[in-house]
Amino acid sequence: MKLSFKLLLILFVVHISACNDKTAEKKQPKLIEVVTHIVKSHDTPISFEFVGKTASSRKVEIRSRVEGFLEKRLYKEGAFVDEGDLLFQMDKKPFEAKLNAARAEMAQQQARMETAQINLNRVRPLVKKKAVAQKELDDAQGNYRASAASVEVAKANVIQAELDLGYTNIYSPVHGLTSFAVQQEGAYIGMGDQGLLTYVAQIEPMRIEFSVSENQLLKARSSEKAGLLKMPENNDFEVQIIFSDGSLYPHSGRITFTDASLNENTGTFLMRAEVDNPKSTLRPGQFVRAKINGAIRPEAILVPKTAVQQGAKGSFVWVINGQNKAEFRPVTTGAWEGDQWFISEGLKNGEKVVVTGGIKLRAGVEVSEARNQNQAVKK
Repeated sequence: MKLSFKLLLILFVVHISACNDKTAEKKQPKLIEVVTHIVKSHDTPISFEFVGKTASSRKVEIRSRVEGFLEKRLYKEGAFVDEGDLLFQMDKKPFEAKLNAARAEMAQQQARMETAQINLNRVRPLVKKKAVAQKELDDAQGNYRASAASVEVAKANVIQAELDLGYTNIYSPVHGLTSFAVQQEGAYIGMGDQGLLTYVAQIEPMRIEFSVSENQLLKARSSEKAGLLKMPENNDFEVQIIFSDGSLYPHSGRITFTDASLNENTGTFLMRAEVDNPKSTLRPGQFVRAKINGAIRPEAILVPKTAVQQGAKGSFVWVINGQNKAEFRPVTTGAWEGDQWFISEGLKNGEKVVVTGGIKLRAGVEVSEARNQNQAVKK
């Protein structure tokens, strides 16, 4: 009996101890697991994006220089043409007739000038001998000068008639892409607006036009003055083209023009870049995104977007201090760069911020670091 009592007592003590251990385990709080990121400041390239539109680097309107009937269209609409290719031909017959008439008139005036020259040569010696009056010489000289002037007018008329005849052949002044024909064969072509036949757009190189608002420009200048932004030397920005489907155009360009005046209607400055277009991939009128590269943010602090949370008083992050406890930290955010966020104020180099798991935290809570993004995953 004594042995059984002792055995029961031992079992009771063991049971009580086990219960106390389980109670202690239950009372011990479980640490919140978080993923962290160590802040590292460094010079960071940044880019700006604007909506742009492609435009021909040289769009030439093809117009008639003379009035007449259009006889032939000698190009395929929408096709490429080379500089000097014949595009249109007008009816030449009226212009050939005018040229023949001008040449005949010039021959007639030359004959009159020769007659006046002969008469002048005959009168001169007679005047010296006082065989005729001085008035005869004056009249002969006047007739010769008048006939010589008429010859010059006739020559100018011949040149003008030759030009008009040459203008009946209408050539392309550039290599480029043609548009549709505004006028068809048989139409009477006038001057001014009626003289427009088509246009040729040079697409190598191609222009990209985009607008920058006054506020954007002032903000960039302010950031540069404060040392928060560093522009490339001579503002030599690289321009990349992004299509509407998100694909990147393989050739980059440079900004070639910035308008000196503000557009009063839109409150923006027009800017223009030029890019190579060797395979004619870009066509005039396409909407694209212009990505401007070359600026640098000195000693910038970037954190993953998931680290930044929004509260009643603005943006904040959770910082893990030296005691492995969470610390609430308000921050001032800047622009996005990929999947990261610039932090203008609130963080210092080397601090550790929570990237994942921050929604469960409160100030002073001790955490368990499951992984650090700057290092290998803990085993």
